[in-house]
Amino acid sequence: MSDLIIVAFPDESTAFEARAGLVRLQKEYLIEMEDAVVITRDHDGNVKLHQAVNMTAAGAVGGTFWGALIGLLFLNPLIGAAAGAGAGAISGALTDVGIEDRFLKEVGTSLENGQSALAVLVRKMTGDKVLARMSEFHAKARVLQTSLTDETEARLRAALATSTAPAGAAAPDQPPPHQG
Repeated sequence: MSDLIIVAFPDESTAFEARAGLVRLQKEYLIEMEDAVVITRDHDGNVKLHQAVNMTAAGAVGGTFWGALIGLLFLNPLIGAAAGAGAGAISGALTDVGIEDRFLKEVGTSLENGQSALAVLVRKMTGDKVLARMSEFHAKARVLQTSLTDETEARLRAALATSTAPAGAAAPDQPPPHQG
C-alpha cells in the first residue's frame, strides 16, 4: 500500500527542487515513488498541476510507434503514424495515473497565491535517510496532509518543525507550552 504525503512551500520553485531531490533519492533506491506532482498557485490564483510524466506526450509517442507499425503492414506508414499519434495523445490525455487530478486541484486552492506544494505517492522509503538527505527543504516546508500513520506523521512534522521553529517555539499543530 502506498502513502500520500503533501508538503507546501512558500514559493513556486521550491517544490520543483524538492521533487528533483526525491528523484535523485529514487535513483539511489532510498525511496520508491508512484507519482510526484508539483502543484502551483500563481499570483493570479490559478492552480496548475505539473505531472512528473506527461501522459499526453507519452501516449502520442506510443501511438506513433504502433500506428507506424500497423501502417507498414498496410503499406502506408505515414497515415498510420499520424492516426496512431492522434489516438495515443487522446488516450494519454484521458489517462490519470497516480494521484487524482481533481483532488490535487482542490489542494491547490488551499495554497496562497505564489505558493506551491509537492504531492508524493510513496510506495516505500527509508524514512530517516530520506529526511536527512532532504534537510535543505525542512525550513521551507510544512505538512499539509498525509496518509501516514499518526506516529510517522508526527515524526515528519517534528523533523520539519525542529528546522523551522526558533528555539523555545512550539511545533505546528501543538499548543504552546503552559506558562505558570
